[in-house]
Amino acid sequence: MKSIKTRSKHTIGYAVLAALTLSACNQQVAAPETKDPYCISEEISKGLHFAPVKKRPIQRTMTLNGTVGYNQDKTIPFYSLVEGIVVGAKFSLGDFVKKGQLLAEIRSTDLNEFKTELRATEAELKVAKRELESVTSMYEDGISSQRELLEAEEEVQVLESKLYAAKSNLSMFNGQNKEGIYQILAPQDGYIVTKNIVAGMTLTDTDEPLFTIANLSDVWIIANVYATSMRYVKQHAAVSVSTLAYPDDKFEGKISTISQVFDAEERVLKARIVLNNHEMKLRPGMSAEIHLLIDDNQGEALAVPNNAIIFDNNQNYVVVYVDNCHQEIRQITPLAKNNEYTYVEGGVKEGETVITTNELLIYEQLNNHL
Repeated sequence: MKSIKTRSKHTIGYAVLAALTLSACNQQVAAPETKDPYCISEEISKGLHFAPVKKRPIQRTMTLNGTVGYNQDKTIPFYSLVEGIVVGAKFSLGDFVKKGQLLAEIRSTDLNEFKTELRATEAELKVAKRELESVTSMYEDGISSQRELLEAEEEVQVLESKLYAAKSNLSMFNGQNKEGIYQILAPQDGYIVTKNIVAGMTLTDTDEPLFTIANLSDVWIIANVYATSMRYVKQHAAVSVSTLAYPDDKFEGKISTISQVFDAEERVLKARIVLNNHEMKLRPGMSAEIHLLIDDNQGEALAVPNNAIIFDNNQNYVVVYVDNCHQEIRQITPLAKNNEYTYVEGGVKEGETVITTNELLIYEQLNNHL
């Protein structure tokens, strides 16, 4: 009887031990596996841009709306000096033309009158110059008065201006063709920005230019300045210009002039910025934003570019980058912001790197990988 009890105790002990062993094994099998880190694909990696987190002076800026326009000092509208028939137009809207290039041909007899007037003005000027020499000699001898001398000098100046204007007008025509076909030549290098001439049309007196040539090597940015912004906008102030077409490009310039009279329709002052346009990224008619520094006395703070900020669930985040397989989402607290940087407190450290392109894609991938 005792032996049976002993075997029972051993049997129960083995059973308990087996159960504990099985339980431990089950627990070991049920333990979750550690996921591999998310790695940015090579294709996405090629399009990534980065920026370091740095301490920068806190600068407050103002943004004005504006428009890219032609440099009016380098824009020439051409009005016909003669009446006639357009034989041919050698250009299209948007074409680039060189100074002296043939643009159109017209059949007209009016140009003969301009040549006659030119010859008459040249003859009058010769007479006026001889008269001036005579009056000058008599004035030096005390025979002529100073008033007579001034009148003779003024007559020469008037005729010289008249002759210059006549030559300038005729210089745009090549009137050597004996058949009465006169050629219109380009007055400067530039782009054809308006065109109101076609072959076969009749030229008459009109207020419309036949075409307009604009040199776009530099352009005007016309900014709208409202009354509430007037105290911040000063002549020669440095500005940064951005456009929707090239959001990552900043075009630096200065305010050259500010109108002193409000625009009657828009009720704004117009400020002009002249910008170099050698890359032809600024096209007349484009909308532009003009960013103007108005305050830079607020100390320093850590700054990250605005295009690195991700706004999600009423919070601001950035993606800190170490390498393609190590990135981290950080929540940040903005302190101030301008057109280029957001100044933050906490979340990032100076010297760390944040992603500034495709950051939202990486942010979503990291959240999905958790």
